[in-house]
Amino acid sequence: MPTENPLPAAPEPVSERLLTPAMVEEIRAFFPRYPNRLAVTLPALHVVNEHLRYVPLQAVVEVAELLELHPSQVQDTLSFYGLFKQDAPGGEVRAWVCRSISCALRGGEELLDHLCEKAQIHPGETTADGKLTLEYAECLGACEYAPCMLANQTLHKSVSKEQADAFLKSL
Repeated sequence: MPTENPLPAAPEPVSERLLTPAMVEEIRAFFPRYPNRLAVTLPALHVVNEHLRYVPLQAVVEVAELLELHPSQVQDTLSFYGLFKQDAPGGEVRAWVCRSISCALRGGEELLDHLCEKAQIHPGETTADGKLTLEYAECLGACEYAPCMLANQTLHKSVSKEQADAFLKSL
């Protein structure tokens, strides 16, 4: 009787985790501060976004697992906020130029146009070197400093074209 050579078992799919142990611990540190895991969703998304500069679908699934939620609950929170990108990382610096009524009246839209022209991109795009993503914001909540721009965590107040040029040069 001939000996059968069974085919080797197919390797199990390797799913590389996007959340590093450090990111998981950073998210877990929020658990005692919130009444339930659902309430940790937004802080968790901020952690992922800070580390990866975007929140891909795989990260949504991993955050959901960590928080013991359905991925649709995490995706629902993510999609509500314009801050988070899902398709590709933003630039090292993400800058939002306010175009609310106060900023628009004081040159916010012209400021965004100026920055885009100088950086050679359109709103929502990232420079070729990956240093800057320019976006518009509906409101940054700093109307008294119109026009304003939020670059990562820094609010730039009453921004002139000269200040915008200096900002771009600093990158």
